[in-house]
Amino acid sequence: MSYEFKKLEKSQAEFIITIKPEEYKKDLEKAAVRLSERAAIKGFRPGKAPYEMVKQQLGELKILEEALQSIVARTFFEAVTTEKLITIGQPDVKIEKLAPGNDLIFKATAALLPVVTLPNLNEIKIEKKAVAVGDKEVGETLDNLKKMQSKEVIKNGPATKEDKVIIAMEMFLDKVPVEGGQAPNHQVYLSEAHYIPGLAEQLVGLKKDELKEFNLKFPADHYQKHIAGRNVDFKIKVKDVFTLEYPEVDDVFAKALGQASVAKLKELLLGNLTREAENKEDHRQEEAILEQMIEKSKFEDLPEILVDSEKRKMFYELKNDLERRGLDMAKYLLDIKKTEAQIFADFKEGAEKRAKAALISRQVAKDNDIKVEKTELDQEIEEIKKAYPGDEKVAKNLKRPEVIDTIAATVQNRKVISYLKEKIIT
Repeated sequence: MSYEFKKLEKSQAEFIITIKPEEYKKDLEKAAVRLSERAAIKGFRPGKAPYEMVKQQLGELKILEEALQSIVARTFFEAVTTEKLITIGQPDVKIEKLAPGNDLIFKATAALLPVVTLPNLNEIKIEKKAVAVGDKEVGETLDNLKKMQSKEVIKNGPATKEDKVIIAMEMFLDKVPVEGGQAPNHQVYLSEAHYIPGLAEQLVGLKKDELKEFNLKFPADHYQKHIAGRNVDFKIKVKDVFTLEYPEVDDVFAKALGQASVAKLKELLLGNLTREAENKEDHRQEEAILEQMIEKSKFEDLPEILVDSEKRKMFYELKNDLERRGLDMAKYLLDIKKTEAQIFADFKEGAEKRAKAALISRQVAKDNDIKVEKTELDQEIEEIKKAYPGDEKVAKNLKRPEVIDTIAATVQNRKVISYLKEKIIT
C-alpha cells in the first residue's frame, strides 16, 4: 500500500491511497466466502464454494465490490496510524479506480482531532466563595411549603396581592389575536412573579365578573420571541377570586411533612439548602475554570463535524427538557417562530464552547495520565443500574460498547475537573 497525504483547512486531512491486487487478495477471498453464504452456488453448501467458482458464477467485480468496505477501512486505518493522526467520525471516501486485477485507488478526507495548547495552570486562580445558609433561607422555604398546602376560599371582595384569581384572558397585537394568547381559565397567584411581567399588578383590586383592558410591553429578552419587546393589548374578565389560607408552621405541620417537630424540619431544610448551595458553588467554580481554560488555551481550527456533534447533543437536550415539562417541540418552534435549522444555527457559539471544553478535558487527562480504572467504571455502571432497578432496557444499553465509552468519558471528565479544582481553586 502507498499513499499521498496532505493537511487541509479546518483540521482536515486528505489521503489518496493505492492498494495493489496482491495486497487485497485476502480481502477478496473473505468477500467470496460472504457472498457464497448469501447466494446459492450450485453444488456447494453455503459458504463452502471455492473462490474460483464464486468468481465464475458472480463475477470478480462483484467480489471486489463486496470487499471494498473492508479494504478501505483497513488501509485508511493503516495510513492514519502511520501518520500518527487521530481522526473524528467517518471519512468521506471517493473511489478513484475500481477494476479487477488493477490497483485500487481511493481518496479519503477526514476531520482531525484539533491540537490544543493548554495554559500554565499557575496563571489561573479562582477564589472559592463561602456558602452561607441561615434562618432567612430556611424561612423562605417554609413559606413555600406553606403555600403548597394552602386552602383556597372563594372571595366576594376585591383581589389583594395575597390572593389568587382565575381570569379569561385575550391578547392582541395591532388588534389581531396573538397565537396562543387566549386562555379561558388562566390562574394567577398575585403574590408571585408571572411569566407576563406586570400582569399580576393589573389584576389587584378587581372583583369577580369585572372586565379590564390594558396594555403591557413585553421585555426584549422574553422567551416568546414573537412578542418580545412589543406592546400587547389585553382583555380580561375575572371569573373568580380566592383567598389563600395557609397552615400554621407548628409540630402538626412538621409531622404532615414526615418530621417529628418544627425544629427537626428546620434542621432538615438547613441541611438540604446547605448541600444545594454547596453544589451551586461547585458548579460555579467548574464553569469559571472552563471559561478561563478556554480563554487562555490555543486551538487549531475546529472541524465542522465536532461542532455539529455538539449542536445535535444540545438539540436533543432541549427536546428532552421540553418533553419533561410536557411541551411539544413542534409547538415550541411555532411559539418562537423558528425552524430546527435556525435553532441549530443559534447553537453554534455554545457548541464551539462545549467542543473546546471537551478538547481541554482530553488534553489535561493525557498530559497528567488521568485514566479511568475498571473498578471506577464498574462502580459507575452499578450506580446507574441502582437508579433504574429492574429496567431491562437500561441494563441492555449498559452492555453496548458505545454506551460504556460514554460512561467512561463522563467519569474521566469528572476526574479532570477534580484535578483542575485542586490546582486552581484558592
